[in-house]
Amino acid sequence: MTNRRAALYFLALAAAAPALAQTGPLFTDPPATASPRARMEVLHIPSGGVEINGVAYLAAGPGPHPTIVICHGWPGNEKNLDLAQALRRAGWNAITFNYRGAWGSPGAFRFGQNPEDAKAVLAMLRKPEVAAKLGIDTRRIVLAGHSMGGWVTGMVASEDQALAGAILISAANMGMLPQLLGDRLEAQAAGNSEALAGTSPTIQAIELRAQAAAFDLRPRATGLVRQPLLVLTSDDGLKPATDPLVAAARAAGGKVTEGHQATDHSWSDARIALATRIHDWLETLPARR
Repeated sequence: MTNRRAALYFLALAAAAPALAQTGPLFTDPPATASPRARMEVLHIPSGGVEINGVAYLAAGPGPHPTIVICHGWPGNEKNLDLAQALRRAGWNAITFNYRGAWGSPGAFRFGQNPEDAKAVLAMLRKPEVAAKLGIDTRRIVLAGHSMGGWVTGMVASEDQALAGAILISAANMGMLPQLLGDRLEAQAAGNSEALAGTSPTIQAIELRAQAAAFDLRPRATGLVRQPLLVLTSDDGLKPATDPLVAAARAAGGKVTEGHQATDHSWSDARIALATRIHDWLETLPARR
């Protein structure tokens, strides 16, 4: 490439850069002069007689800050840490955690314990001394979850009257899996067992079949009218299982916002779209008094 051609090439890149760059709070680092600066803290959260692992991504500035708690899926290979980082840049604290028996948290993994673990996280964050240390506005805590984490979110949000909102991302209704998968349930469990301790595909399949009615989100729709609900779906085949929950919540008077993205279960090629959709919805939430 000649020097002239190289110069023209780099000029073209520079001209295109503004069009390609992302702007706005999701893509803007906080100033280094912020006090306190953005930071991360490791959490040890008491739940079921052990302490599960968590991480707090804390926003810059004095706070207190609105806070989102993100529940991962089964087994949780996609933990949505990019989402946590993006929302922190936008002024939200973001809390992630691992259920008992998952990804190094002590204990044995059981589906029925996962909502209990999420409740334990919320209970700890609401303690005055913890909220003060982490800069959490306990009146503005939103619970979110991806895949099985969406089920965890629905289960917990249907009982928690103090949440500012709830977000279901490509949610899997665990109570419907035995019906949907039939004889393939154990094979599905076998493919989702990495990094899970004290369990096996057979144990997981037995629990899901035995607790199908108790794990079904659809009867919990009336409990989800207590706070705004954002339901995001993708091209993973799970939307038909989510639609009845949305319809029932709306019929009960719930404030439900839906969004669909033509992407895979993990939103692999729509991560910025995911963060933007969630951030824009969070901005619509009323301040709790």
